[in-house]
Amino acid sequence: MKDNFYELSVKTLKFYPEILEFIFLLGFTCVEECENNEILLRDESDLSEVEWGIKEYIDRICQTLNIDSDLVTNLSIRENKDWINEYKQAIKPILLDNFYIRPSWEKELDGVKNIIIDPALAFGSGHHESTSSCVLFLQKYAKENLHAIDVGCGSGILSILMSKLGCVVDACDTDEQAVKSSIENAKLNNVKYNKIWTGSISDLNIKYDIVVANIIADVIFMLEKDLKNILKDGAYLVLSGILAKYETRIKDTFKEFELVEQKQLNDWVSFVFKK
Repeated sequence: MKDNFYELSVKTLKFYPEILEFIFLLGFTCVEECENNEILLRDESDLSEVEWGIKEYIDRICQTLNIDSDLVTNLSIRENKDWINEYKQAIKPILLDNFYIRPSWEKELDGVKNIIIDPALAFGSGHHESTSSCVLFLQKYAKENLHAIDVGCGSGILSILMSKLGCVVDACDTDEQAVKSSIENAKLNNVKYNKIWTGSISDLNIKYDIVVANIIADVIFMLEKDLKNILKDGAYLVLSGILAKYETRIKDTFKEFELVEQKQLNDWVSFVFKK
């Protein structure tokens, strides 16, 4: 772990969903949504170019639509030890039906399944609306001995959850650090993956009972054929990380499948399809 990390604060009311989507498209998954329309992005690499890119993106939108910008950004360098302490104070456990997602310093909750996720700069802790929706969905559809894959596994929360529900779990992410984080968190939770790799799902010759893709809409559209190709007949496809403005396009893209259910939390919508 480096001594310092970069923290980028982005404040906007007009362009909040657009900036969130832009940040996820850049590959960042540790995004804290704060009060007063503030987004915090943290990374151990310099975020100066990201800040510039966000400003340019909003400037182009304003020029095209002939409107004024309310964007305010601030980039700071902070000590990692401060981040860990602040994380411990800010991140609280969350109970989602029968799963209790908590950091290791919080006590185990009896009567439910516990998932431990400790501080990390790169990946989230289950509080984001998209992840919460997936956790709720998977408790309905992930069953003993089903073969499942977590596409874009991030911290491994969903992979760990499916493992605890008895699934045989594969996981992948294009970010090598995400794969390392998923492996570490699996050990922390005393579960094992069937397979995990750095990369995507192209050229896979395996069919799955459950496919989960908690990523962003643009990537889901890019992976459309691959996602469809790895589904068994009768399999469930869980899609999340999608802004509500893409709802119709997602439904059209996967219209050959049965839409079992969908859930919207704030600006984020998630789906369960059945082949």
